[in-house]
Amino acid sequence: MSDRDLSVLEQFKWEPQKKAGAWLRAETERILAGNAWARHFAHRLHAEAGVRFIDQIGLLIMPDTPERRATLASIGYVPTPVKSEGPAFHHPGGMFPRVMLADHPDTDVGLKVERVGDFASANRLTEKPTGKPGDLARFVKASSENGIHIYGMEMHGLMGVEKDVPTVSLDDQALVLESFITRPRVASIGSEAELFKTTLKLVQDGVARVGRDLACDLFFRAEREYWMRRNRAAQVQYARQDKLGIGWANHDHHTYRVSRDMFPHLVSIWEALGLFCRERFYAGLQAGWGAQVMEQPVTGIITFNDVDMSPEELMGDFSHNGFSEKRDKLGTIGLWCGLHGEAFFQAGMHHLEAQFDHHALTKQLESEHGIKTMKPFTNFQYLTQAFTEGERWDVDHARIEHLLAKGLINKEQAELFKTSGAIGSHLENLERNDGFKGFNQDGVSEIIAATDPRKLSAQLVGDKGGKSGH
Repeated sequence: MSDRDLSVLEQFKWEPQKKAGAWLRAETERILAGNAWARHFAHRLHAEAGVRFIDQIGLLIMPDTPERRATLASIGYVPTPVKSEGPAFHHPGGMFPRVMLADHPDTDVGLKVERVGDFASANRLTEKPTGKPGDLARFVKASSENGIHIYGMEMHGLMGVEKDVPTVSLDDQALVLESFITRPRVASIGSEAELFKTTLKLVQDGVARVGRDLACDLFFRAEREYWMRRNRAAQVQYARQDKLGIGWANHDHHTYRVSRDMFPHLVSIWEALGLFCRERFYAGLQAGWGAQVMEQPVTGIITFNDVDMSPEELMGDFSHNGFSEKRDKLGTIGLWCGLHGEAFFQAGMHHLEAQFDHHALTKQLESEHGIKTMKPFTNFQYLTQAFTEGERWDVDHARIEHLLAKGLINKEQAELFKTSGAIGSHLENLERNDGFKGFNQDGVSEIIAATDPRKLSAQLVGDKGGKSGH
């Protein structure tokens, strides 16, 4: 393996940021100790939705002192590359709130919410949100006590510390969002490439109308809504979070399953929305799959893009050049796409991963809603991950016959998919600590194997009660 190959694989090596994590926990404890409304809301978040207050902090505005600047530098914060009202900082090595310093003695806490109007209504706030609907940055004050001010914070296509916030008409935003919601998704077998090209033009038109970062924000809002329609666990959990007024503001990453031939097409659309290629994954020879992680630095949107591949293909620029080898077998990812269609089109996301108290959410979903969570495929102190049991979908018989005719499944498997369907999507329950920004490669390999449609359909037949899920 060449030095260049190593540099590609080692460019993004995430580690728990223990100093910054300890600092944020101490600041959170100070905030909760000093503000009764924050304590009550933190309790409700945890008890009613399995969400942690610390994970919802998106912005801290704090007194500007030499000591604080020194502390931020010592735990890994660096200046944010945008013009802001005061000195602003972010942590490139981990997932932490942005910090802005100001010439006043108080602390302002911005909690991430999807829409401040919903947050204000859900929590019966008396203050009115700043600005007007359609503004890209809006706040609503929830509480002021002991010099600690709590706000709901709605950001669209912004880092959250910008001084000069652009104005985009509400009409333009609505038109672009509707174009993303109603975009063509039904791709007949063999027509996917053309539909990707059509969608790229649609995305480029949206970017031209409202700007790249806002278009990204709107696009993934539409993606979450489409995915929710096909996943009961998502619907249940969203309702729990909507009751608190936060929406999906705790989203962590969006996962897509992609067939080999279509991979560069998907990457081109993500890049048009401002995402860049981060780390690559290869899960091992037996697993037979890899992934490209991508991130949008302004919105914080992350995609995890899974594809069948071999270890030697990891070294090439498969995200842009694709795969030259033609295969006569399908791995877990390719078969899922063969059964359901591309995750980018009619199938929808394979899963959304959001940030929770892992154990609290697991217990609440099962005891209150009968939704079981699979065994964690990552169980570290700094990262815990698990899927809810999968949503079983009917499979288009034309897709089954196509796979059978090409010898990609056998007759027994074809009959199982016709009668029992196949697992389509999940909600992923994730807990991050110490700002850990990466993923567990071995654990992801395990869950890919555990969600292979062939294995799950065989298990379904073996269950005497014909139990759905897995």
